[in-house]
Formats: sequence, structure tokens, C-alpha cells
Amino acid sequence: MVPPKPASRQGRFAFWRYLRNFRRDILSANPERLYGAKMAEFRIPFLHTFLVNETALWRRVLTQEPLNFPKSPRMAAGLEPLLGQGVFLTNGEVWRRQRRIIDPAFEGGRLRDTFPAMLAAGRATVDRLAALGPAPVDVEPQMSHATADVIFRTLFSMPIEDATASAVFRAFRAFQGTQPLLNLAAFLPLPRWVPRLHRRATLTAARRIRALTRDLVEARRAAIAAGTAPDDLATKIMTTPDPETGRPFDDAEMVDQVAVFFLAGHETSASALGWALYLLALDPGLQDALAAEAGRELGAAPDFGAVSRLTLARDTFREALRLYPPVPMMVRQAACPATFRGRAVNAGAQVVISPWHLGRHRALWDDPDAFCPERWSTPAGRAAAREGFLPFSAGPRVCPGAGFAMIEGPLLLALMAQAFRFAPVPAQSPVPQAQLTVRAKAGIWLTIIPRAA
Repeated sequence: MVPPKPASRQGRFAFWRYLRNFRRDILSANPERLYGAKMAEFRIPFLHTFLVNETALWRRVLTQEPLNFPKSPRMAAGLEPLLGQGVFLTNGEVWRRQRRIIDPAFEGGRLRDTFPAMLAAGRATVDRLAALGPAPVDVEPQMSHATADVIFRTLFSMPIEDATASAVFRAFRAFQGTQPLLNLAAFLPLPRWVPRLHRRATLTAARRIRALTRDLVEARRAAIAAGTAPDDLATKIMTTPDPETGRPFDDAEMVDQVAVFFLAGHETSASALGWALYLLALDPGLQDALAAEAGRELGAAPDFGAVSRLTLARDTFREALRLYPPVPMMVRQAACPATFRGRAVNAGAQVVISPWHLGRHRALWDDPDAFCPERWSTPAGRAAAREGFLPFSAGPRVCPGAGFAMIEGPLLLALMAQAFRFAPVPAQSPVPQAQLTVRAKAGIWLTIIPRAA
């Protein structure tokens, strides 16, 4: 079964049309041949870019020489009003210090501690969906609600219904609606002092999110000082000193990191779950198998170990991540001259690693555009994953929340498949489009039918 894929660019290259289309949707702005290319080179005014699909090249950039290919400041420009100096955007010693403090919070033992909060958020999601009735529903905002609930329960021990959590969620939705994937500074070599021409609504929403987050951080700091803080992710991160300097995050630094956690842990997971539900809707037999697995492994009072036994749910979620990676492209900047496949890469050139193209690359995957969770249990599928499955990046900058996402995603998917049947809405096939993440141009509309009915 082959789900929707955006049409590739046709016809001759025209710079200004490409620029307009690229800002609107990078997936359809590029030619079809990228799905089979080992490397592509683009030269447009002010921008020299290499897209690398060859395994040896992306491994060189991400895992072997990451200091020579730091995060591109061009791509950071659009997110700085929200994320400040969060770990998603920084480089060098600032980034290394941030990871030394953050990483311990997402180690295996801490993830076990987050499971009850994830389970509660998943059950609350089932209750919300059940209240909608068997009518067509856009599941994208529903999944955004669900993953925001997970973040607030695991990070600050509060459900999404809390007034502050709800206000942050609403402000983030406003930010999404105003912020294109690429700011003008992604194309022009602007000095740091030049304004980035953000829309006023973007800046307003970002300021609102950061103000609310600052209130949460300050309240938690007071609770830590009083000895009344819950033992959740926020407390763990705020009380962890840098092992090299002994200094923990101050409140301003923590506001930046919470903004990152909300973007990376909420928006990306919501994107993946929305597409996973659509893929399930196309395969009723798979839905029944998932429901049976959930009933068998989760039971009435599941423990953390149950997640590892949700094999089919995990493979389904992985397949959704392969076909619709939430972050479709990662951009690095060459810090020094290099050579790729005999081509000179000058310092300052942009290097793009595309989980979107790698996940559908014809040289790596059998039937790459087909939805096939079974591939993950085959030697060929596992081999292809080692060569071209990068939804969480790789190397030192691999997403610290990757393990968190691979618990959250299969768990919520299993709970929803156990409770409901999903069916596509006729004549409303979703069209993938890269916004902040890979979303559907007009939503993902499904009919949700309780299994009890």
C-alpha cells in the first residue's frame, strides 16, 4: 500500500519560483531524482548547498567529523525568537555543556519513571477521542493535544488541562500558524545585528510562550528550594550540575531548554502520530492486529516492561517515521574546506542531510514509498535502517529524547488502536507539507469509531 507523497518539482529550474516554493514547502520544491542520488549540489545566489544521501557522507558529517560541520546559523534564525539559546540551536562549548546537564534526565532509569505519566496522558487521549463521536475528525490537532499533555505531565507533573499548560499550548499553536520553516535569513548571509524580519504574530506568540515558561521555571525553582518539588524531568534537569563546572542551569537557560523540549517533544511526536494513524486507517487488518497486541501486552495495569513487548506498535511507528520524518531535513555548515565525492566544499557551504529522502531512497529500501511495517523484522529492512533511517539524527547530536519518543509513540498508538477503529474520509487524502514539521496541508481527516460499538 502506497500512501500519499508530495509531487516533485517539474520543468526547468527558475530561482525566484524555487525560492518561493522552497519557503512554502521544501518537499515539493525539489526534483524527483533526489530519491536516487548519492549527492546533489545546488548553487543559488548567496547559497551553496550539498545534499548528501550517501551513507559514508552523512556519517562523516554527523558522526565522524561533527565539529567540522556544526549546526547552520542560517536555519536557526527562524526559531531563535522561541528557542533562544536552547540546545537545538547551539554549537561548541555552549552545546556541550547543555548536553552534559540534559542527557542524564533521559537515561533509561529516568524514562522508566516517566511511564506512569505517559500512560495517564494516553488514557486521557482515548477519553477525549471517545467524546468526539463517530464523525470525521482532523487528528492532527488531537495528536498535538495528546503529545503536549505528555510533555507537561512528564516535565512539570501537570496535565494539559492545567491553566498554564493550556495557555502555553494555545500560544504554541499560534506560533506554528505564523512561522514558516525557513526565515529569510536562511537564504541571505545577513550579519547578526540585522533584524530577521519575523512576522509580528510570530514574535508575539514566542514572547507569550517564553513568559509562561518563565513562570513555570520560577515556580519550580521555589518548590525545589522549599523541598516540595515533584521528582519529574524539570526537577531532575534543574538540579543537575554540569559535571565539569559544577554549575546547573540558571532560570534563563532553563526557559530556553523548556522551549526546546516542548518543540522537539511535542510537535515532532504529534506529526509522527498523526501520520501513523492515517497509515493505520488504510489497513484495517493491521489495526486489528495492533488492538490484539495491546490487549495482550498492556492489560488493565501495564508496567514499563510492557512497552518493549509492543513489537507491532513499535514497527508501525518506525514505519511512519521513515515515510513521514517529522524533521525532513537537517542542515549543517562546513566550518572548514572539505571534499565530497570529488567536489570542493568551501567553508561556509551548507550541508543537508535529509531524513525524508533517505527514508525513501531507492538504493536503500525495497519498495521505498510503500507502507510496510513488516520490513522492520527482516534482515533487509534492518540493514536499510542502519544506512538511511535518521528521524532523530545521529552521532553526538542525536536527539536526547529519542528514547522518550520511542516509548511515547508506540504506547499511545497501541492505546488508541485498542480503543478505536480508524477509517479514511473519502476524497480527503492528506498532502504532506513541510511546515515546522511534516504536516498535512489541510489536516489528516479520519472517522474514529469506538471498538465497543
